[in-house]
Amino acid sequence: MKYKYTYRNTAGELWQLSMYYTYGSMVGMCNLIFTAAVIALTINKWNTVSSVWRFLLLLACCLFTVIQPLVVWRKAEKQAAVISRDTEMEFGDTGIRIRVGDENSAIPWTAVKKISKKPTMIVLFSDTTHGYVLTNRVLGKDREAFYNYVTSKSAV
Repeated sequence: MKYKYTYRNTAGELWQLSMYYTYGSMVGMCNLIFTAAVIALTINKWNTVSSVWRFLLLLACCLFTVIQPLVVWRKAEKQAAVISRDTEMEFGDTGIRIRVGDENSAIPWTAVKKISKKPTMIVLFSDTTHGYVLTNRVLGKDREAFYNYVTSKSAV
């Protein structure tokens, strides 16, 4: 065993994960373009439109800057509330051993499909949609060494 971590992801960490993948995708790019266009429209038309249109323009400005992050936060809170047991992960030369409560599983390094390094977390994907989130809170000072280790072991 080279690295061993026991953790439980929080709502904030799950929210960050969702925001990274939303705004790091084509959907996020469209959100940013829409928001910039609506802000420009609001500034340009503010003095010439009625109160109802001002309200609608402000609402449109808040859609991806306030409303969407709040909706994602509520979803993350619900996901975090379902997590009732700690996850224990051990990383060794043969692969990854995962224990959640009484359930055990093992993933060989050849089964790791992707390793994603974000500013506040490292995500190890076991398939295209499922993965294990290890945040900076969990990794601590070992973050860079851990990342180098898992990238050297996986076939990714």
